Amino acid sequence: MADDPTDDDLRSREWFARQDSYGFIYRSWLKNQGHAARMFDGRPVIGICNTWSDLTPCNGHLRGLAEHVKRGVYEAGGFPLEFPVMSLGEPLMRPTTMLFRNLAAMDVEASIRANPMDGVILLVGCDKTTPACLMGAASVGLPTLVVSGGPMLSGRWKGRTLGSGTDVIRFKEAVRAGTMSLEEFMAAEAANSRSAGACMTMGTASTMAALCEGLGIALPDNGAIPAVDSRRQALSFEAGRRIVAMVGETLTIDRVITRDSLKNAIVLNAALGGSTNAVVHLLALAGRLGIPHTLDDWDAWGRDVPCLVNLMPSGEYLMEDFYYAGGVPAVLNQLRDRLAGHQITVTGRAIAEVNAAAEIHDARVIRTLAEPFKPLGGIAVLRGNLAPDGAVLKPSAASPHLLVHRGRAVVFADSDDLKARIDDPDLPVTPDSVLVLKNCGPKGYPGMAEIGNLPIPPKILKQGVTDMVRISDARMSGTAYGTVVLHVAPEAAAGGPLALVEDGDWIELDVPNRRLHLDVPDAELARRRAAAAPFVSKYARGWEKLYVEHVMQADKGVDLDFLVGSSGPYVDKVSH
Repeated sequence: MADDPTDDDLRSREWFARQDSYGFIYRSWLKNQGHAARMFDGRPVIGICNTWSDLTPCNGHLRGLAEHVKRGVYEAGGFPLEFPVMSLGEPLMRPTTMLFRNLAAMDVEASIRANPMDGVILLVGCDKTTPACLMGAASVGLPTLVVSGGPMLSGRWKGRTLGSGTDVIRFKEAVRAGTMSLEEFMAAEAANSRSAGACMTMGTASTMAALCEGLGIALPDNGAIPAVDSRRQALSFEAGRRIVAMVGETLTIDRVITRDSLKNAIVLNAALGGSTNAVVHLLALAGRLGIPHTLDDWDAWGRDVPCLVNLMPSGEYLMEDFYYAGGVPAVLNQLRDRLAGHQITVTGRAIAEVNAAAEIHDARVIRTLAEPFKPLGGIAVLRGNLAPDGAVLKPSAASPHLLVHRGRAVVFADSDDLKARIDDPDLPVTPDSVLVLKNCGPKGYPGMAEIGNLPIPPKILKQGVTDMVRISDARMSGTAYGTVVLHVAPEAAAGGPLALVEDGDWIELDVPNRRLHLDVPDAELARRRAAAAPFVSKYARGWEKLYVEHVMQADKGVDLDFLVGSSGPYVDKVSH
């Protein structure tokens, strides 16, 4: 079929090959957009799923990239049709974009299945648009290819580079500590986000764009080409050409994303010092595809992989530097002996072959396995009586001296309590304390907000201390850093042990032994549980009600229970 665009097996033929009133309607109405009759002659129809929105600044340039995708589709003999789906903009949406990831995935799934598409390009960028689109497409199962919008240019201010999120967090802490004026803080604002694109640190957006290369669902260099670099447009054009061939090869998403490709992505995430958010996204994606995949895989596959990439928040450089240094292909080539190298990618070739010639061009940014940037790059999965179903920590972003720690809990009941008391000079906290935040998980917030990297109390910052052990059922931004335990499961609102922690309790963190322990007698915990009031959601209607009632815990990917799996691409009813 790759050489025969009129193949009768095309799904779109159910719409456009009909010689009846239905076919008349389908073709006639599309012709009002100026499409010639030959567009319906049996050529593959390629849907371009566009998450562009003025309210999603990271994706604000995707309309232009869509035009380059269309050119590629036309050149390859396909028929491109662009369609919008719900866009998720991290900078602006409240209470958190994670609340809407599954809703956007439902939109993508329904839009693809309901319309005459033979293959689909996913135009994504900002954090949750990538997993949402992948999850939705996975539940349909067509040939699928991801094109990311790319990172913005590096921030520049007073002779130094600024990184999205990472430097905002640093500056905010400096203002709270009294070492940076509010005027300086505000002056840095305009210098931070100075071009189209997503965060230029190895935050969640760049992590997911890079992991799409590891998964094999994107073309080489998708992860790091700057948004405004003309090579991003060229990649979009090539993606348009390639998706037409993928339809001909019946190279569907489930052939590309397998258990082996998940392993490749997790190994790559470790080498990148990638975002902890990737954990919940890949778990959810695996669930849509029916691939056995658990938190234990993250620990097993990434545990001994060193961090090779010197990027913020774990290091000092930014995505622009990473691309010039060789980008994701160079890292994958370094990792070749640790990958499932035979796994096919959207190129139609094995991942090892695709990246075999990739070179490191700047050893300051990308290191080798022999001389890594940091010895630990993977995601540590912790368990114990405080996290029976697991919790995660990013060693490359943590302080080494805190990876084994015992301290007394300072507890915040929820995000409102945190905001009300964290700056209180009388807060009973010392540098050895363990900050604990409850009720910020999937049900509790709701949506599992990125507030897990709790701010350090000013009284501690003024002592020159910049990191403390922090524990919550929340997430944290991929741009954040610190010795932060996240995704505690079950969450407090679901009755997890985190709900039982009280001020002064001893907590033990032992990352090398993957242990998180609340040193309180079982009998006392049982007493507290019996006295605890059950969680009651304040949402009585709409998406939020549906979400709270059906969302699964962090160790299951935070998908909705009724969305796990696939319904395939076929619809057995016509529209009139």
